[in-house]
Amino acid sequence: MVYIKDLVPAASNNINTQFILLDKGMPTKEGPERVCLALVADETAAVHFQFWGGECDAFEKGDIIHLRNGIFSFHKGKLLLRAGKRGKIEKIGEFTMLFVETPNLSEITWSPDPADPTRYVQGAILSPHSQLFPPLP
Repeated sequence: MVYIKDLVPAASNNINTQFILLDKGMPTKEGPERVCLALVADETAAVHFQFWGGECDAFEKGDIIHLRNGIFSFHKGKLLLRAGKRGKIEKIGEFTMLFVETPNLSEITWSPDPADPTRYVQGAILSPHSQLFPPLP
């Protein structure tokens, strides 16, 4: 199980983690599929998560979610955590999980590692909190 703070962009479905759903945007259309962005977090960091299709309705604020074989990668220019085609998400509880809203890994610039261009390293912090979802009071 990996903590959100340890995520690094990659084009592979190998992320196993759990988090709490803090906020969820309205569904939009992406081709024939409905998608919605959400803010999720664990005790180490936050990140934007993308739900697809029926997942948009299946999860609510406060749900604790386990992600198996997820992917943290760029999708249409945005860095998102998502289940992808091979991953699976499942509700494992609700409301009882410690979390932090900062740093938000989706609000950090990433660039190829000069020593290994197949890997990414963190760059500048665009915002300490999500620019899509305001911080909780």
